Amino acid sequence: MTEVAFHLNVGDKRVYACRLLRKAYLKGSRLLVLGDEPSLDALDLALWLMGPGEFVPHARGSDPVHVLRHSPILLSARETDGFAADVLVNMGGAMPAELGRFEKVIELVGGGPEDRQGARARWRQYKAAGIEPLSHDLAASRDT
Repeated sequence: MTEVAFHLNVGDKRVYACRLLRKAYLKGSRLLVLGDEPSLDALDLALWLMGPGEFVPHARGSDPVHVLRHSPILLSARETDGFAADVLVNMGGAMPAELGRFEKVIELVGGGPEDRQGARARWRQYKAAGIEPLSHDLAASRDT
């Protein structure tokens, strides 16, 4: 069964996603990152501009097939059947449609009311699908 984890109160999703993707990449994971095009454009640029020795290889859905085949990370506005990933990072507002193809789904949730409201709806959808999501409150870890 797919594990779902909500990372709550993420201050800057782009910065957090960069660190998360780098860590997962170094562990050998293949990741699909879902989000809207402006968010993915900003993340794409941020991944290219990471510090020396911290580059995280990634691709966009419009890249050539041979690039997609060799990339450990795909940034996409939609779930892409041709990309085999074990982890999905959701920066978007909708619950992924094909949960069963991922070992883990990580939901990035900011502190704003719209983001929280969408996360609550997705939480209920996961529970209705028989999945008990986990939560990691980043605000609590900053307070300690």
